[in-house]
Amino acid sequence: MLENRPTEKVIWFSMWFLTSIATFGIGFFPMFYSLIESRNRHFQREAALEKQITTTLEAQGKKIPKNMVEPPDRNAIAWTIFIVLIVPVFILLYLLSKDLLTHEKHQDEFFTELFPERVFMPQTIPIKKYVLITIVTFGIGGIYWLYKIINNYNAHFKAQWKLEKEILRLMEENKLGKSL
Repeated sequence: MLENRPTEKVIWFSMWFLTSIATFGIGFFPMFYSLIESRNRHFQREAALEKQITTTLEAQGKKIPKNMVEPPDRNAIAWTIFIVLIVPVFILLYLLSKDLLTHEKHQDEFFTELFPERVFMPQTIPIKKYVLITIVTFGIGGIYWLYKIINNYNAHFKAQWKLEKEILRLMEENKLGKSL
């Protein structure tokens, strides 16, 4: 059974950004590392939860939602080191945005099959808009993009914690299969 406690860290952009300014950019390294690690832990936790739900449904002879491949783990240490080269920062911003969109789309499809009466609202991340802002501002827009990514991941983690509590409660009461 999954533990009923969050493993992902909420990241406070303002604290890390001010730390980065005060340390002449060094603060970006632990910020990116923390973001990537939280992302990886979250996706692993989500996969374990889906496996647990699937196992419970199979045991009850219920319909099993289709599975989709989740975004791959990102090597937090390597990506954090690569941001020294500047260009990988923009690639990483794109990948983090794309990964969250893919993950939320999959999650929406998976849980909508389980709970048709419940409406899930995946976030939208206008990647093209952020890329354009970053290009027009000669890279400075990347800071805004990073701010939005961190806020979107934080919002997703908080929504996931609430969702997990409800799913675990239903599974403990053995009502998950009955609600389908």
